[in-house]
Amino acid sequence: MIPVSDPPHACSGPDTAVDENLLEDLIIEAQTALPVELPAPVKRCASALGLGTALIYLVDLQQRLLIPLDEELDPLPVSRSSGGWAYRTVSPHVAEADGGLIVWMPLVDGAERLGVLEVRTVTLDGTRMRRTRMLAHLFAMLITSKRAYSDWLAARTRTATMRLPAEMLRAFLPPPTIGSSRCVSTAVLEPAYGIAGDAFDHSVVKNILHTMILDAMGHDLTAGLTTSVAMAAARNARRCGGDLADVVSAVDQALAQWLPDHFCTGVLCRLDAEAGVLRRVNCGHPPPLLIRAERVLAGALDTPPQPPIGLAGALAPAARQVHETTLEPGDCVLLYTDGVVEARAADGAEFGLDRFTDFIIRSNAAGQRPAEVLRLLIHAILDYQRNQLRDDVTILLFEWRPQYR
Repeated sequence: MIPVSDPPHACSGPDTAVDENLLEDLIIEAQTALPVELPAPVKRCASALGLGTALIYLVDLQQRLLIPLDEELDPLPVSRSSGGWAYRTVSPHVAEADGGLIVWMPLVDGAERLGVLEVRTVTLDGTRMRRTRMLAHLFAMLITSKRAYSDWLAARTRTATMRLPAEMLRAFLPPPTIGSSRCVSTAVLEPAYGIAGDAFDHSVVKNILHTMILDAMGHDLTAGLTTSVAMAAARNARRCGGDLADVVSAVDQALAQWLPDHFCTGVLCRLDAEAGVLRRVNCGHPPPLLIRAERVLAGALDTPPQPPIGLAGALAPAARQVHETTLEPGDCVLLYTDGVVEARAADGAEFGLDRFTDFIIRSNAAGQRPAEVLRLLIHAILDYQRNQLRDDVTILLFEWRPQYR
């Protein structure tokens, strides 16, 4: 890899002067362009900044491929390409090519990895590197704003046909990774195109991180509807100012009222990202795992069993018990559905909880970011079961890191 640090005395010269009026016009054009039209203004913006040419690649739904917005070009593998290295590490990568250089710059929205920006340039100095970063930030924001309404962008990052339950459920899911200066939460779920009853949710409200994982009864459209109603009820209660007990109660009541014959298990958490106080309610679900100093603290987050969410009538719990634990800086909390540990190899051996947690601990110890840890883990689970999951698999990992304040 070619070093990418800025030269200490780099400054703009005559060959790097920018026509600000032209650049403003191009940015306005990019803002109003349809997503399918973006490749042209991306290239013109790069040229106006003295960078040559540029191209956006977005990661596919399963984070295996980087797919170019230019439909005439081929995807790149995330696991073995220069662009993939930039995506995996969230760091720029510079390579020699065709008498010039290629800069691969990660496209990031907050904590979420979107893809990479490829910039081709004859020469590279500190000024051009900063402009490449600026261009990547600009188009990351544009992609984020446009994908909220663009079926073309959604279709472009798919490699298979999505089933209706998965289409409905994914419409309710938040971005896979969110975070603040004090905490980060990231999640994955499979089968990517056939998910039905599993779901996750996370949100940051001021200094509070809310997380939730759900596993509904069944694997059909109704299972997806169950978790969708649960997510909507939880968000409604949060946005009305409810505390954790209020949120769980709202989900219970919503499912009992609108889907009285259906329920789900789940864990709902509320982390005070300033004090490190974790409050949680476990509704018939596998207990969360606490990872501290590269080991699992066995039973640290276990609680007495409580009924699943959505039971009505005599089966409904009188009150939910909220449990509290104070975390230490650097602690990771892992939520998962039972499809994770029940995945089986050809000989019938389960993937198992030990293999599951050991993978995460080793990846963390190797310096992998949380989102990359889960990307590698979900692929390992799929490979273990030859891409034929017997149950939905959802994993959510959040980390408290006040040392980054």
